Amino acid sequence: MSRLGDLGARLYRGDVSLDIVGARKIWYTVSVLITVLAFAALLVRGLHMGVEFEGGAVYTTPPNNASVEDVRDVAEESSGSIALVQTLGDDGTMRIQVSGLDTETSNETREALASELGIPTEELNAEVIGPSWGKQIANRAWQGLAIFMVLVVVYLALAFEWRMALAALIALIHDLTITVGIYALVGFEVTPGTVIGLLTILGYSLYDTVVVFDGLKETTRNVTRQSRYTYTELANRSLNSTLVRSINTSVVALLPVAGLLFIGGGVLGGGMLNDIALSIFVGLAAGAYSSIMIATPLVADFKSRDREIAANDRRVLNKRAKRAEAGEDGDEDGEPGAERAAGDDAPDGPDDDDRDEKAGVGAGGERRGPRRQPVSRGRGRGRPSGKRR
Repeated sequence: MSRLGDLGARLYRGDVSLDIVGARKIWYTVSVLITVLAFAALLVRGLHMGVEFEGGAVYTTPPNNASVEDVRDVAEESSGSIALVQTLGDDGTMRIQVSGLDTETSNETREALASELGIPTEELNAEVIGPSWGKQIANRAWQGLAIFMVLVVVYLALAFEWRMALAALIALIHDLTITVGIYALVGFEVTPGTVIGLLTILGYSLYDTVVVFDGLKETTRNVTRQSRYTYTELANRSLNSTLVRSINTSVVALLPVAGLLFIGGGVLGGGMLNDIALSIFVGLAAGAYSSIMIATPLVADFKSRDREIAANDRRVLNKRAKRAEAGEDGDEDGEPGAERAAGDDAPDGPDDDDRDEKAGVGAGGERRGPRRQPVSRGRGRGRPSGKRR
């Protein structure tokens, strides 16, 4: 087995533990820096919106021998806007897209392109999209995204609790911000395919977060009925148990999307494949990061402010300090006791201190010795082997 596979197996069995939740300030700092860079890219470069959102014209040429650079120069000079030119086949057919054109300007651009290609104007297919229709599409896209967010919060609040719903919402906004910032940075055009990709990665990120939250909910089910671990420690144990599965799922999902982006879009010139593949690729990577490094640490922070859980954490730390003073050893990660989760270790009645007293262990961990019980005079009566001598 490789070293990576051996590490994954040890993480899954709980033999080793990465302190991901304990280092949450580092992950928060990294996320803040990435978010600031994303907003800076949006302010400096902005988004290159497609004709479906801003309106404009799309021209499709017949087979020709003109170069892409010459056609782009003519389209930008006649329209006064940035033109996107793509080849659609080996015969020289092109798709020319220019945003922000009205009907008069689109006709002038059509004539200039036909003159450059040496064809009649009627042979150059033109499709004009009005700006009002584009704004309507953009507004519906934002409305659909807002409805999706609301439904996500409601579902998670009902299935788990409001703290987990809030953490998941922050993680989703984190993923959206990074993806949009990357689009602004690389200058890719925002098309309906981009919106489809964003909705896809939001669903995938939510799926990964729900898997992590489900394990967290089960591990911390009886957290206040035990005095062995704090909530943060239990959250970290739960995250380590699902870490390998989350990484494997994300890598398997990223590989075909990477092929779609770098081979289909970059090498083969897939056109709209770039729009969809980039949003899915960046969103999958950001979603895998946020579900592990952001969502669970946020839940731990929110839950640690709860009065009951905070009191239990203080009891755990006080008991651990008393054991340290008594010279008792703990776990490798500083957590004394056996490797058991709250759901398995939680008693139905008294807590660990009460059970220690019944077992003859003092508050400081010293053993008082076995408690002596008087011998019952009726012991053995009525039993086949209980004959009194």
